[in-house]
Amino acid sequence: MNNMSDDTVVVWDESLLTYDLGDHPLDPVRVELTMALARELGVLDRPGVRLVAPTPADDAALARVHRPDYLDAVRAAPHDPLFSGYGLGTTDNPIFDGMHESSALVAGASLAAAEAVWRGEARRAVNVAGGLHHAMPSRAAGFCVYNDPAVAIARLLDLGAERVAYVDVDVHHGDGVQQIFYTDPRVLTISLHETPLALFPGTGFSDETGGPGAEGSAVNLPLPPGTGDAGWLRGFHATVPAMLRAFRPQILVTQCGADSHRLDPLADLRLSVDGQRASYLALRALADELCDGRWLATGGGGYALVEVVPRAWTHLLAVATGEPIVPAALTPPAWRALARERRPERDVPLRMTDDADGSYEPWQPTGEPDAVDRAIMATRKAVFPLHDLDPQDPAL
Repeated sequence: MNNMSDDTVVVWDESLLTYDLGDHPLDPVRVELTMALARELGVLDRPGVRLVAPTPADDAALARVHRPDYLDAVRAAPHDPLFSGYGLGTTDNPIFDGMHESSALVAGASLAAAEAVWRGEARRAVNVAGGLHHAMPSRAAGFCVYNDPAVAIARLLDLGAERVAYVDVDVHHGDGVQQIFYTDPRVLTISLHETPLALFPGTGFSDETGGPGAEGSAVNLPLPPGTGDAGWLRGFHATVPAMLRAFRPQILVTQCGADSHRLDPLADLRLSVDGQRASYLALRALADELCDGRWLATGGGGYALVEVVPRAWTHLLAVATGEPIVPAALTPPAWRALARERRPERDVPLRMTDDADGSYEPWQPTGEPDAVDRAIMATRKAVFPLHDLDPQDPAL
């Protein structure tokens, strides 16, 4: 690590929109509208914000996470009408032209973000097109071909990082990243998600705590369907800060999927944009406290393409680049026009808020626990003792 610039790098080029699965929930318009909203609100023109165009991750970088035969399959699949296998050609992961190139570019964007922060060229970096956390070493899964957060973490380890923390607030369990580093004590993976009893990918139970030699390196908080801001934030603050403080990471990597929102069509948590904004502020504060501010943020899931994702990730970009956007701020007329042009059937939000206050009551081990409290206690009992922490201590 070198002397650090206070800049924020935003890795962006319109070529990232070519990660396009066709008529599919993961529509790149959500990323286009995010960047357009951030630009209209002046977030990308702030002092110290540098837009950096990515280059594709090369095979050596991808092979730190993915098997060479899988890379060959991703290259070959678009040219073979009878191709099957490796999780490709499914409803979730349809084959598309240029699949390798587009996927490698997303991974390259997260690599550029990771390198900028680790080398001290920026304090923070954001790749909203990234966060493809379900891809496995030898198969595509959950709309994800290459696992860009894992590729970025592997690069950080190769550059000398000894402790990398990954926090995943997507509504789905960050299973690919967890599996790839499950036996590596240098990487702490934390995932808050809707219970795997109700939602893809069916993993992320509280007793998944890390493999041999890396016990305590995985933390999972599965939350009941219907959990809203207050419960979700209570769970976050009852688990994430204590785990990060025990681990003492040198850099924080986050996957900030926006599909925990109550309007998301593919899941059943009930967060607001305001609650999501509160989580970004908390993550930034933890990076400032523990990592000298070093924070790499990626996007992730989010399928309310106009109503939610652009606002949530514009808040993320604002938090990463300086002053948070005032929740009551209006969405600019030019952005509303673009959103209506791109998706005329969607409701275009007029403000950056859902009129939620983002408040929560801190977790307590006493009293009558609800379903969220029981989930919190299960997670704390599973993993806190592995870090010599008392799961009953509300101060942790």
